[in-house]
Amino acid sequence: MALSLTSALISSKASLTSPVTLSTPKHRCSSSHLLFRSSRTGREYTAAPVHPIFCRIFSENSSMEVKNKHGILTTLYASAFEDGVKRFERSVAMILVFAQIASPLPLAAWISWPIFPAEAVLYSPDTKVPRTGELALRRAIPANTDMKAIQDSLEEISYLLRIPQRKPYGTMEGNVNKAMKIAVDEKESIFASIPADLREKGLELYASLIDGKGGLKTLIESIQEKDPDKVSLGLTSSLETVAQLELLQAPGLSFLLPEQYLKYPRLTGRGVVEFSIGKGDGSTFSPQTGGEPRNVATIQVVLDGYSAPLTSGNFAKLVVDGAYNGVKLSCANQAILSDGGLGKNSGYSVPLEIKPSGQFEPLYKTTLNVQDGELPVLPLSVYGAVAMAHSDVSEEYSSPCQFFFYLYDKRSAGLGGLSFEEGQFSVFGYTTVGREILPEIKTGDVIRSAKLVEGQERLILPD
Repeated sequence: MALSLTSALISSKASLTSPVTLSTPKHRCSSSHLLFRSSRTGREYTAAPVHPIFCRIFSENSSMEVKNKHGILTTLYASAFEDGVKRFERSVAMILVFAQIASPLPLAAWISWPIFPAEAVLYSPDTKVPRTGELALRRAIPANTDMKAIQDSLEEISYLLRIPQRKPYGTMEGNVNKAMKIAVDEKESIFASIPADLREKGLELYASLIDGKGGLKTLIESIQEKDPDKVSLGLTSSLETVAQLELLQAPGLSFLLPEQYLKYPRLTGRGVVEFSIGKGDGSTFSPQTGGEPRNVATIQVVLDGYSAPLTSGNFAKLVVDGAYNGVKLSCANQAILSDGGLGKNSGYSVPLEIKPSGQFEPLYKTTLNVQDGELPVLPLSVYGAVAMAHSDVSEEYSSPCQFFFYLYDKRSAGLGGLSFEEGQFSVFGYTTVGREILPEIKTGDVIRSAKLVEGQERLILPD
């Protein structure tokens, strides 16, 4: 902590520059020193020895001229003394400065000056904004606190694996043991949050998490072998099992929608949309591993109704209605946009919907102020994020049908690696399959088909 030196220097100066009274020598020539008396403390100070020639002047000549010389002499000594005091003050000041720099704690009797740290967003790695769609989707699941504690403990290992050289395997093992202890000690609480008809599936996942091939015990063995590749694979497998257990604990929304928004379609959980993309100019997409070039590529997007129920619900309904079949795509700066001309009756103009991190429900018609530390549960700053464009009428509403894939590029990002548009659009899902296809999409390519392959039972249409 930075501290103010003002009070310390003032107190030091006050003690060192107190009024000083000059006294004549007690014995005119028997003493070879001049004495000085402080009017504040009463203490006497002895100046440098007086040269013998001055004693002879005092003893042999008592005229006014000698007295004047004596006054000049004493003034000279007083000036020398004051100069020494000033040098001493400067030395003390330098000592105090170095003490302040060297010591992180305030010195005794100092008054610290409150200097507040500068506020900045994403002082990485503290905020740990998710950088993959899988991580963002997993964090968005409204599971119980025990499962979230297991998840947090395991996710921390992914950050520890980024340390380039001497990886803290001991800390990693401690994290897994912590997750294991919670899973064993809080088993009853974990299953109490799972509906009765899903508990059999939950028991299978729980057994896999503890003792399975990609479970916690196997993860501990990989950590003990100090093999970072095995640890990474085992961690991914364990976190996938954790996410599946959490999804069983969240069969629907964890909050009530405002009554005025019940007129919109809504998705009360997760859904998966599969796109088939074709080249508009007759060219092909890059071949898959060991395969041949493809005329049509497949992309899967996971919709998150937990965080954006209205936006994902409207999008899912459009997909079910076949509104995107045959729609052309165009490429803009860091985005792939769908054609917005689907007709005025296609889709609902849903209010802007963003769920802030740490909140239980989304905000509507409100953007987030990233500079003040507001971050969304579903960040735009992820490669392959899917969001709705703004309405032509008002930015408080999303477009009824036009969406875009966001091609996040850290080189074009702002403070802390966040997109300049972060918190300004309704993000409702992420590309989880076929991300490598996105950079190959060009203006004029076509959505051959779009299908809701999972989650149709969670799509609720307005009466």
